[in-house]
Amino acid sequence: MGDIGESMEFDLVIKNATIVTATEILQPGLSIGIKDGIIVAIALFLPAGGATRIIDAEGAYVTPGGVDSHVHLHQDNCPTGDKWLTGSRSALAGGNTTLLAFATQERTDESLLPVVAEYHKRADGQSYVDYGFHLILTKPTEKILRDELKVMVEQEGITSVKLYMTYPAMKLGDGDMLEIMMQARELGVTTMIHAENSDMIDMITTRLLKASRTLPKYHAIARPQIAESEATHRAISLSTLTSSPILLVHMSAPIALSNARKAQSKSLLPVHAETCPHYMYLLSSALAATTHPHGDDHHVHDEWAGARHVCAPPLRHSEADLQCVWDAVNNGTITVISSDHAATLYNSPGGKRKPLIDAAASNTVPTFAQIPNGLPGLETRLPILFSTATDPNAPAGRTLSLPRFVALTSTNPARMYGLAGRKGSIAPGFDADLVIWYPAGHNDVKSGLAITNDILHHSIDYTPFEGARVNNWPRYTILRGEVKWDRDVELRDGHGKGVLGQPSDGKYLKRGKGEVLVGRVGQTPPGMKEGERDDWMVV
Repeated sequence: MGDIGESMEFDLVIKNATIVTATEILQPGLSIGIKDGIIVAIALFLPAGGATRIIDAEGAYVTPGGVDSHVHLHQDNCPTGDKWLTGSRSALAGGNTTLLAFATQERTDESLLPVVAEYHKRADGQSYVDYGFHLILTKPTEKILRDELKVMVEQEGITSVKLYMTYPAMKLGDGDMLEIMMQARELGVTTMIHAENSDMIDMITTRLLKASRTLPKYHAIARPQIAESEATHRAISLSTLTSSPILLVHMSAPIALSNARKAQSKSLLPVHAETCPHYMYLLSSALAATTHPHGDDHHVHDEWAGARHVCAPPLRHSEADLQCVWDAVNNGTITVISSDHAATLYNSPGGKRKPLIDAAASNTVPTFAQIPNGLPGLETRLPILFSTATDPNAPAGRTLSLPRFVALTSTNPARMYGLAGRKGSIAPGFDADLVIWYPAGHNDVKSGLAITNDILHHSIDYTPFEGARVNNWPRYTILRGEVKWDRDVELRDGHGKGVLGQPSDGKYLKRGKGEVLVGRVGQTPPGMKEGERDDWMVV
């Protein structure tokens, strides 16, 4: 498990660890030796030199640092949302050591180079954890596809793009998506797709507003499951034609998930699927809320309270919908679970209450269509899922193994997005990015703990998981061999004191090409002759 030279002196040794990887739980009592930020040895016993720091895991589980591969920070369309400083701080306290966020091309941007330069400027020296960028493409000109995407891959190490099939400011037609997929295939770029049928949503929204159905609860009705299911089927068809691997992001609808499952299992297509904790635990009834928490056991009446749960795709209606997402997690359809942290303040003129403020100023009616989309979730993703994986009383069909937890939250995103061999696993040669949890029965977690917004470290004034109970929390988060989060210190000295790192700790990650984790590239679409695509594939 590692070559321990006679002269090796570790910077850090974690002893009495129960190590979890994406494939197994190793025997308890192992030690992890770390030197210069890298895991260099795993053994039953490792010698400690005079300068070696020793952390006793006390038999607790040790998992790879979380890789949250779908995060929105310092985005122009979320002016009240987290920027890098607060978002990465929250991520660290929740056990994440790597974030992949978005650099967004606006419709007016003719080049990607200044776009990426601007997002570097926003993140540089402002991140507590390591980070990289995906590109959101909204204007795929010939110059960008022919020249600049290659520059992004070779010089910036950006090897993933995101495409929208909805939102007027971002959506692309099938033709643009096909051209992007063709170029992405040539460059080995991963294509992420937000799949919802924009025309369906626009039609329903228009008719709801005409009928004066304007409250937040109608957001879920305006974006029905069929909008996701149709767009998912179409995205898979475009991927099949171009032989381009895709990731369908934040999946929530049973038929959409069935489309992905069929593509993976029956057609062996390279179609990956992502979901988020809010689609596993929360229901659309939250959008009809007319009160929100205010202090201990006190709620304030607010007919707009449901706006806190507005996201896209929306939360779905029934327990059966949640179960379908859980089934997809457990049967392997879901490849990645991310947070899709796209947070917006609630009590702010520019946040979730913006429609109320604007309507009061213009003497008009506020509508659900004006509510900023997105939920906070960076800090809660790992504790919620880890608790499910370690709760012996979890409902049947709504649990996951610890190796599956690691695969979905660390190993798979690292492999998919070009960080394999460096991030997402516990093995010699990998960055020493680790989470040490509390051992079972420890006083600080033995009674469980409730998630409340005041224990979190983002800049947002609510969490959709307020009051949810978990059975553990990251005790230590270790970034490249250094303890950057210590919950023991947090509990002893007060909120924020457990963040030991600095906003200059995070390093920008130039990524390689991602791996295809499901299916195979090069399948011939149904009805085509073998080799038929060769006549037009290379031009």
